[in-house]
Amino acid sequence: MADVFDSYTMADAWDEMFERPGVVRAPYEPVFAALQPLDAAELSFRAEQMARSFTDRGVTYAHAGEERPFPLDLVPRILDAMEWDAITRGVRQRIQALEAYLSDAYGRCQVFEDGVVPYRLLHSSPHYHRAANGVEPPNGVRVHIAGIDLVRDVDGGFRVLEDNVRIPSGVSYVIENRRAMTRVFPSLFAEAPVRPVDEYPQRLLASLRAGAPEGVHDPTVVVLSPGVHNAAYFEHALLARLMGVQLVEGRDLVCSGNRVRMRTTRGEVPVHVVYRRVDDDFLDPLHFRPDSVIGCPGIMSAARAGRVTLANAVGNGIADDKLLYTYVPDLIRYYLGEEPLLPNVESYRPEEPGQLEAVLDQLDKLVIKPVDGAGGAGIVIGPRADRATLDAVRERLIANPRGWIAQRPVMLSTSPTLTEGGVAPRHIDLRPFAVNDGSDIWLLPGGLTRVALGEGNLVVNSSQGGGSKDTWVVPRHRTRGEGGPSILSAIAAGETLPPARGVAPRQLGPAAEQQGDQQ
Repeated sequence: MADVFDSYTMADAWDEMFERPGVVRAPYEPVFAALQPLDAAELSFRAEQMARSFTDRGVTYAHAGEERPFPLDLVPRILDAMEWDAITRGVRQRIQALEAYLSDAYGRCQVFEDGVVPYRLLHSSPHYHRAANGVEPPNGVRVHIAGIDLVRDVDGGFRVLEDNVRIPSGVSYVIENRRAMTRVFPSLFAEAPVRPVDEYPQRLLASLRAGAPEGVHDPTVVVLSPGVHNAAYFEHALLARLMGVQLVEGRDLVCSGNRVRMRTTRGEVPVHVVYRRVDDDFLDPLHFRPDSVIGCPGIMSAARAGRVTLANAVGNGIADDKLLYTYVPDLIRYYLGEEPLLPNVESYRPEEPGQLEAVLDQLDKLVIKPVDGAGGAGIVIGPRADRATLDAVRERLIANPRGWIAQRPVMLSTSPTLTEGGVAPRHIDLRPFAVNDGSDIWLLPGGLTRVALGEGNLVVNSSQGGGSKDTWVVPRHRTRGEGGPSILSAIAAGETLPPARGVAPRQLGPAAEQQGDQQ
């Protein structure tokens, strides 16, 4: 009988499951053994069950103007303990350097005096906020949560693609993906040594509490959301619920005397830590955009006075400016005296003398990215772009070299993925989530693997039609024949998803445009 991998043809990239045709990498052997006997129709049935479950639970995202269930592929991505430990050390190192840079940039500015990073990079960043100058977080932490995007190249090595230290999203998919997979295949997880992900909410809460203003020993923590119309509202609500704290909007908070309070049915309650999921520009109309209706007037002054802690800190965007990304290896050497453990993708800085010409001469061989882009928007992949697109980006580069970087293309690794035509290789990346409490930087085991669902597509963002995979970190390699039920036995036992729960449909409101603009 044909199996789901019979027609699988490896791409010209590092394949996560297969070392070469017919030879499975050791960490994948149990999953391969379980999936191999199944046919595509059986897998598709399971995938439809999970998609329906996600829709009913509100685990959706906006794509092309529609709310869709976030696609979860049934074939997990697996990292062994050694790979994960190397990633953990590299991400920690990078966050330490970025924390040091943020403290320096909003403080002494020594890194600019020493010529490591040019001053112009700071003051030309649209995410630089003078209001953040001189603000010292109680425990020194500005990056409470980070999402560092990694890719694996053709040689199997991990490289950093970009840093996200403003409002990284996606951790809710990690939690929900694991829940869905364990409901579909509970017997497999009962036996497989997969590191759990359910520790994240409490780690996050501990980090937020650790950052409370001085003298506050039992802080009140809230999650500040733009509201129900925001694309990541599900994540905001989920994290607030799992942490056991209030989910609020700007209209639920009031500031007076540099103190923040939350309106409740029992009166106003002091708030000490705000995990804000509202972008800087919309956070406080008194300091930033005056037309914001989703922020809280006065909250920035309260933060400057040390009466409330904002997580992540205002102004962090200067550290995930894609032009600053090109300097991070230098920042690691400058602040930590260490060599980078995770290399960058080879990059150009068009704003530097001679670099613009070099980029323009090989536009059709490079990936061109806007420095403040998000969600894959604005990226031009030179080798796959038509002449009109290249001409357009050439004009934009010449008009504003500071607004772009260029990178050598990386052939992202592929992973077997269920498609309409059966199981086929699709490109993936990895976003590990790190939580910093001031004494330790903890990484959620596995993080979020995003997958580009189109054949040959290198852009994995959900806003560009991508999906995700449950990401397993296994402490040891399991080999064929080791004990424990498999996915196959779980399916054979007739395990099914639990009954779905309904949710109210989303509707647009007056603040929807602002909510759509941020994040």
